[in-house]
Order: sequence, then structure tokens, then C-alpha cells
Amino acid sequence: MSHGLEPGDAALQFDLPNANQQGPERCTLSSITTDIGAVVVFTCNHCPYVIGNESRIEAIASLAREEGVGFVGINSNDAINYPTDNWEHMVKRAESMTYPYLHDSTQEVAKEWGAERTPEFYLLDGSGTIRYRGRLDDSPKDPGMATTSELSDAITALLNDEAPDVSRTVSIGCSVKWKV
Repeated sequence: MSHGLEPGDAALQFDLPNANQQGPERCTLSSITTDIGAVVVFTCNHCPYVIGNESRIEAIASLAREEGVGFVGINSNDAINYPTDNWEHMVKRAESMTYPYLHDSTQEVAKEWGAERTPEFYLLDGSGTIRYRGRLDDSPKDPGMATTSELSDAITALLNDEAPDVSRTVSIGCSVKWKV
């Protein structure tokens, strides 16, 4: 498998069902991306890195929304071998989310994008070009120990029409659970 999309690449379109009952039944990349841009996070229900950072992911979603940037979560994990990542569990988890939570049941989107971990963030500009890919910061287990804020910094750079100082980091989290 290739490393997928990197900063400078055009993001690939998707059209996926939304488990968040507060939003539309399906979402596309076009419907999420504003004139300013969008954040796409590959996430899931069971990864301790995701669970431990849900409040910080929600805070980034709120920041994005306040600044006019779209935000969406995509779950691409194998729901057969990881049943807590199935549709029913996604619907339940989405009750506490303020953003669309999409199901990539075929794993096609994750493969095309090159997602490797959960959580893994992609920041796009308004034209759909990836400006940042990677982690939230350098301390997913303990927010108090974070010494960086790469995603937040990249969003600030995007808002200032600048390139981020750091455009690529290695995500820290669980591997995407691929079907066998």
C-alpha cells in the first residue's frame, strides 16, 4: 500500500453514509469543504488514543466550525473483527459528536487517502488541496504533556493564507483495522 495523499496533493472525493443522526444521511467531500477548507479525521470507536482525545478532537471541530472550516470524521475499521466499530456503535457514539461521522465500510476511502492510524488528520484548503497531514499534537495520551500543536497551528496558518510551518507529521494512534 502506498503512503497515499500527502500535503500538496488534491484530496479525493468521497460519498459516505453519516452515522450522526443530527446531520444529512450522506456526506461528500464537497459538502464538507467550505471556501476556507476542511478537516478530515480518520477515527474509530475503540482506539484508546481516539477515546482519550475525544474532548480535544471535539475542541478542534469546534474551532474549525467557528472559523468557517468544515470538519468530518471517517471510520474505516473492519467492523467484523472489531464489532465496536460497526454502524450501530457509530450511531451511538455520534450522539455526542457535533460533526458528521461517516462510515467507510469498504475501506476504499482510507486506502485511497492512505490513512494509517486513528486518529489521523488531513487539513484541506478551500480548493481541496491537502495542507497538513498527521497528528493532533505530540502527546495523545496526556494532553498536559503536549509540547506541540501541529493541527491547530496548521489551521491558523490556513486562516492566515500561509503555509504551515509543519505540513506532515506521523500520526500517533492505533492502526487502521484492515479487512483480511
